[in-house]
Amino acid sequence: MRTLVIGDIHGGLRALHQIMERAKVTSNDQLIFLGDYVDGWSQSPDVLDFLIELNQRQNCIFIRGNHDDLLLSWLNENKDNLMWYKHGGEATVLAYTKVSDAVKKKHVEFLQSLSNYYLDEKIVYSFMRDSPI
Repeated sequence: MRTLVIGDIHGGLRALHQIMERAKVTSNDQLIFLGDYVDGWSQSPDVLDFLIELNQRQNCIFIRGNHDDLLLSWLNENKDNLMWYKHGGEATVLAYTKVSDAVKKKHVEFLQSLSNYYLDEKIVYSFMRDSPI
């Protein structure tokens, strides 16, 4: 079994597919996602759908990123954040105008389930909450 660590997807579904293909990910691999699944590219809702589905058939660990935390705040409270908009949040908000309430609810549940850290026998993977955005 391999452990593969993937971070900073930032709404790039195509790039995520390329990573999975080039790494030749198998069902025996453990995938640790370091967060920042959203913001930047316009496919943030699609990335979350892909990760949710992937988790059904793959050993995945999902750690919260600051961008994921900002999206969760926006989805729950419709809370605008100008710094977030300038760092990819605007593309995410625009993408979510095309998403149903049921999908938004599923994404909120996923974002709420993210871990702040993961500890294996050698390394601690963690989310740094005090990010400037």
